[in-house]
Amino acid sequence: MKNDNKTIAVKMLEPGGNITPVFIVLAAILIIAFILDILLGSVAIKPAEIFRVFTGNADTNIETIILRFRLPKAITSLVVGIALSLSGLQMQTIFRNPMAGPYVLGVSSGASLGVALVILGFSASFVPGNLQNLGNWVLVISAWAGAGAVMILIMFISSRIKEIMTILIIGIMLASGISAIVSIMQYFSSETMLKTYVIWTMGSLGNLSGGQLKVLTITVAAGTILSIASVKMLNALLLGENYAGSIGLNIRLSRLLIFACTSILAGSVTAFCGPIGFIGIAVPHIARNLFRSSDHKILVPGTIMAGGIIMLISDIISQLPGNENILPVNSVTSLIGIPVVIWVILRRRKETGIF
Repeated sequence: MKNDNKTIAVKMLEPGGNITPVFIVLAAILIIAFILDILLGSVAIKPAEIFRVFTGNADTNIETIILRFRLPKAITSLVVGIALSLSGLQMQTIFRNPMAGPYVLGVSSGASLGVALVILGFSASFVPGNLQNLGNWVLVISAWAGAGAVMILIMFISSRIKEIMTILIIGIMLASGISAIVSIMQYFSSETMLKTYVIWTMGSLGNLSGGQLKVLTITVAAGTILSIASVKMLNALLLGENYAGSIGLNIRLSRLLIFACTSILAGSVTAFCGPIGFIGIAVPHIARNLFRSSDHKILVPGTIMAGGIIMLISDIISQLPGNENILPVNSVTSLIGIPVVIWVILRRRKETGIF
């Protein structure tokens, strides 16, 4: 039986071909998307201007646009894409559920509740735009706590209910219940706090202060390091907890580490950028199909690159290049992610006959 399990594991983790060209292409697209995100917007900027900015020969207005607005926003897009994609990959593995993701299973809603308690539960001065130093950490830790609480609850339920559709329905119900709590808080909040919270829920990549971007980058970097450290655990859990336990994996410690990692990644993004949907569920499937492998040694870096690309493209589209209007980034990510989700559902139904 052990040999059979080992054979299955090897087959599932084998890549579908030479993956080096795929990584090279993704790296090139990532660099191009990052540069385009800086160049495109309401004001057209020539590529040569970027070099002039960093050599100190650029026009003052162009320098301000690039250094104070577009470069921080491009970095934010990259960091957000990495965080949400990695959290989705880990959730899909630990729940063994292709439809798992921080947005679908209510983890982002839990983080939103943590943020709502801070924004709506204190004062109008305690809002994301006014937070500095310790206040930024209060916001992000509140989001971690909310995300972690929902993760633990979903894991508790999934240990007793194995049907994917039932878990998804429960996740949606949890998200709805959390939304109801937040709606009650909104009803009793002041007009100023309500406006701040509603704007925050639309999702934004361009409103972060330098301090907030620093905190976001630090926390996502920590979560990414934990994700890389969890590769062997994720590969073992991919084949089920019985198999993972048979090879000596500490299931409880592994769950705790992955829960902490997912809560940090999803919670940090939600705290500063609002709830951004569908990236966490869609990008891991894109990475699996690009590399044709379930090996997390390949999927983790692949998901990092694919997530960064998708989020940068979403930001470019949301800016409506050449136009002063900016679309909510949540709308763009939904338009990109929903077709992928539908495709996953249809493919799973074709393969199994059920969802």
